[in-house]
Amino acid sequence: MKTVVLLYPTSCIYEIVILNYFLHFAGKEVLFVSPDGTPITAMEGYSINVSGKLTDIAPDEIELAIVPGGNIKAIDNPIVWNCLKDIKSRGGILAAICAGVDVLDHAGILDGVVSTHSSDLDVAVTDQVITSRANGYVDFAIEVAKKMNLFQDEADLQETISFWKDYRRMK
Repeated sequence: MKTVVLLYPTSCIYEIVILNYFLHFAGKEVLFVSPDGTPITAMEGYSINVSGKLTDIAPDEIELAIVPGGNIKAIDNPIVWNCLKDIKSRGGILAAICAGVDVLDHAGILDGVVSTHSSDLDVAVTDQVITSRANGYVDFAIEVAKKMNLFQDEADLQETISFWKDYRRMK
């Protein structure tokens, strides 16, 4: 199963860097995709090559789709909405942060779902949908990693929280 990160011009990479680190460290196959398969320039100025188009990957091969924030104009459309709905309908997990949450909302995915749009939470977690405000990027990464069973055990989770959230040195 694959994890796809939907990138687009102005994607905010800082919001998903820690999550991508966790996924790679756990050996997950992570593919960066864009709406049209072309490289993108992120909000921070990074040029990022992609593996292809979002629609080139079969929805039943995707276990996790990540939608970062940014100016969502390039991805806020029925093609992307239908793809995300298809991923969810096949059991995939959708994780969105900042303006990426708006894409899920516009797709109708957040109807009846506890999210950062329907609550005052910084990170909201349901069975298949995880949403976060921009400032929740560390908690977002940890919650998605928990949902994906990336931690070996409770001690591994607590060590991760200590390092990434509490800024404690590891011995």
